[in-house]
Amino acid sequence: MIFVTVGTQMPFDRLVITMDRWAAAHRDHSVVAQIGNSGITPGNLRSRPWMSSTEFGESLHGAEVIVSHAGIGTILQARQAMVPIVVMPRRVRFGEHRDDHQIETARRLEALGVVSVAWDERELPARLEAALESTAMKTQERSSRPAMIAALRKIILDEFR
Repeated sequence: MIFVTVGTQMPFDRLVITMDRWAAAHRDHSVVAQIGNSGITPGNLRSRPWMSSTEFGESLHGAEVIVSHAGIGTILQARQAMVPIVVMPRRVRFGEHRDDHQIETARRLEALGVVSVAWDERELPARLEAALESTAMKTQERSSRPAMIAALRKIILDEFR
């Protein structure tokens, strides 16, 4: 499941529209979104304006990838849950925030390797798909460990018998 959150501030319709389009083209993925005071009614993802803190936490912890505004609170929660996060900063020129502090947040955290940044709606699908691919590879590595350990154990034991 992909969890999308726009936070609790102003509407972030660019993110909602972009993720709704992505969900339409990727029906094999479940997309759940907290969309705040959006003027958009998504048709291809499950959305709610608000979630309780319990619902939010369950969605965040149950996600393969989180897609979010570049709000530090959401980023910290994603890091604590060890869920990859793709952020798209809100921009003042689109009326999405009062200033452009999310751009600086995204720059600094991207440089530290903490987040993947989609600087606009054109970049978001590729960033999301890269995060999903990385998550799938890590899951595959974890699931193959028991077989690999068993194979190595057999080789080592056979070698020293």
